[in-house]
This record gives sequence, structure tokens and C-alpha cells, in this order.
Amino acid sequence: MRVAVAATLAAAALLLAGCSNDPLAQQYLAGNSKNYIAGDGSVTEITAADRGAAVSFAGTDQAGNPVSSGDYAGQVLVLNFWYAGCAPCRAEAPALQALNAQYDGQGVSFLGVNVRDQASTAVSFDDTFGITYPSVIDTDGALQLAFSGTVAANAVPTTLVIDKQGRVAARILGQLQDKSILDTLIKSNLAEAS
Repeated sequence: MRVAVAATLAAAALLLAGCSNDPLAQQYLAGNSKNYIAGDGSVTEITAADRGAAVSFAGTDQAGNPVSSGDYAGQVLVLNFWYAGCAPCRAEAPALQALNAQYDGQGVSFLGVNVRDQASTAVSFDDTFGITYPSVIDTDGALQLAFSGTVAANAVPTTLVIDKQGRVAARILGQLQDKSILDTLIKSNLAEAS
């Protein structure tokens, strides 16, 4: 009996030790009620040869309009996973809108993916922060699931750059710290051949 208890305690200690070095696990275990798991701002770039297949998605935006991956064929798409109560999402909103305006008409589109709110809350957020691009209301997780097999949006906010072929080219996990980072990712994907 003592051996079984000791083995169980040892296994539990190893499991907890493995989680202790994972910042996302630490946030969860802290239980501080901030209601989101924040990323560390890390950037993951995927070379064109390693991007795999295009990701197909569909949903409805905050105005009730259908949105799908086909709407963005041949463009660079910036997907930002967010929700209104997320402080880092509010902090990065002006930078995202500035880049959206900068690339207007240049083969780049922005699409928000609201992971928690109802349409009216997303519209209010857009009005408050001057956001002019649409957001899919993804409370059922369909868009998140569509990207889970490639480079998942493991934290909120997460920003994905989708290349002209519809493949994930880059991920920023957490708040966009400097808009020049996303600007560089957009430019490099615009420069790639279709």
C-alpha cells in the first residue's frame, strides 16, 4: 500500500513539475480570474515549403454576413482572435486598425475572430476602437477548430498571417507588442509569388 501511495505521489510531483515551466499552465493554475490565457508575444514563422494545405473556414460576422476563406483567395489575410473583455486585445486594437488602414486596397485583408462575445458587443468594441474590418462571431469555436491542426490560436489574443494560397504563414501568440512586427510579416507575404 505504501509503495502504491509513494508511486502515485511521485507521478503527481512529476506531472506538476512538468507544468511548472509552462507559462500557460502557470497562468491557469494561478486562478487569478483574468479570464484569458495570455501568450508571450512570441512569433512563429512557417517557411512556404512547410505550410501544408490551405485552411478552409466559414462563419458569420457581427453584421450577420457570411464570411469564408474563399472571400480572401489570392490575398494576404490577417486573422486576429480576440474578445472585448480581453485587456491585451483592447491594447493592440489601435495597431491592428492602423495596419488595416495602411494596407487598404493593397491585397491585404483583416478579419477578427471574436471567440466569446455576442454580435452587439463586437459592434460596440468596433465603435469604441474605430475598427473598420469585420469580425466573425466564433462563440461555437468553428474557426478556432479550423486552425487547430496547423498553428493553433492557443491564447487570446492571437494573430495569424495567412498567405495568398490560404495557408498559415505566421502566428503572433499574445498581444502584438510592436506593429512593425506584423507589418514585416505582411510585407514578406505580399512579396511572395502567388
